[in-house]
Amino acid sequence: MTSDIANETTDETAMDDRDLERSLERYRKELTGYCYRMLGSAFEAEDAVQDTMVRAWRAYGRFEGRSSLRSWLYRIATNVCLTMLSGSSKRARPMDLTSATPHPSAVLGPPLAETAWIEPMPDSRTLPQDPAEQAEARESVRLAFVAALQHLAPKQRAVLILREVLSWRAGEVAELLDTTVASVNSALQRARATLAATGVTAADTSQPLTDEHKALLARYLEAFESYDMDALTALLAEDATLSMPPFDLWFRGHDDIRAWMVGEGAECRGSRLIPTSANGSPAFGQYRPDPKGGHSPWALQVVEISEGRITGLNAFLDTARFFPLFGLPSHLPEAEPAEEAL
Repeated sequence: MTSDIANETTDETAMDDRDLERSLERYRKELTGYCYRMLGSAFEAEDAVQDTMVRAWRAYGRFEGRSSLRSWLYRIATNVCLTMLSGSSKRARPMDLTSATPHPSAVLGPPLAETAWIEPMPDSRTLPQDPAEQAEARESVRLAFVAALQHLAPKQRAVLILREVLSWRAGEVAELLDTTVASVNSALQRARATLAATGVTAADTSQPLTDEHKALLARYLEAFESYDMDALTALLAEDATLSMPPFDLWFRGHDDIRAWMVGEGAECRGSRLIPTSANGSPAFGQYRPDPKGGHSPWALQVVEISEGRITGLNAFLDTARFFPLFGLPSHLPEAEPAEEAL
C-alpha cells in the first residue's frame, strides 16, 4: 500500500507510514467480510476495502481520535459500500429468480451478467482465525444469508450487519451513520421483519465440520470422481438443490439432479475435485478432462450440508474469475499412474 499511495518520505516519516500501514492492515479481513455481506460480491468487496484503505491513508492526518481507528474505518467502508450500492440492482441466487425446473423441461438458456449473482468468497478472506469467532462468523457469510441481505435497503443492511452480526451497540451504529438511536432501532426492526419473511436469520451459529461431515464429504468426492450417481444421490437430502450460475436454471430433488448429471452434465464424468472452502461451507474446485491432456477448470462447487446430508450443490462456472481468487491451479496435469506392487 505504501508504494501505491505515499510519496517519498524521510526515514523517520517512512517508519510512521509503515506503522500506519500495519495498523490499517490489521482490519483488512474483517472489513472484507463486512463489505462482502453488504455487496454480495467478492471482487466488489475487495475493491471497497482497498478504496477504504486508500481513503483512510489520505485522511489520517485529519483523524482526531474521537472514535477508535476501527470505528473510523467502518464509517469509511460503509460510505464506500453505500455509494457502490446506489442505483445498482440486487444480486441473487438462481433459487431467488425462478422456480425449480423439472428435468425434461430444462433449457440452459443464455448466461446472465456477473452482476446478477451472489458470488462465492474464500473463507480465508473473511473468517477470523479464532475457532469460537469462526463459528459465529461462518453463518453470516453463507450464501443463503448473503442473498437474504439483498432484500434489505442498503442502510438497513448496514444496520443489521453491524447490530446483529458484529454486535455493535445502537449508539455506536447511530454515530457511524450520523443518525439517531431511535432511527437505528427502527431500521433494525424493519430489517429483521424482512429477513424473517425470507426464512433466513443471523441468529443461528454454524458449527465446525464434524468427523461425520468430513466422512460425508470424502464419500461425495469419491462418488463424484467415479461418477457413481447411485452413491452420489444417496448423500443428498430429498429436497437438495443444484444450481449453476451464471445460468438461472436450477433443480430440486434426487430425480432431476441425477437426470441432469447423467444427461446434459455427463461431460463432467472423469472430473477431479480439489478441496477448498467458501462462505463458511466446504467447497471443491472441479476440473473436467481436457482433450489436450490433464484436467481444466470447470466449476467452483460450494456444498451445503445439514443433518448429515448434502442440501445444496452450488456450481459457479466462472472459473476464470473464481479459481485465481481461491488460489486454485489453472490446470491439473495427468495423474501419475499408481506404482505396481512389488
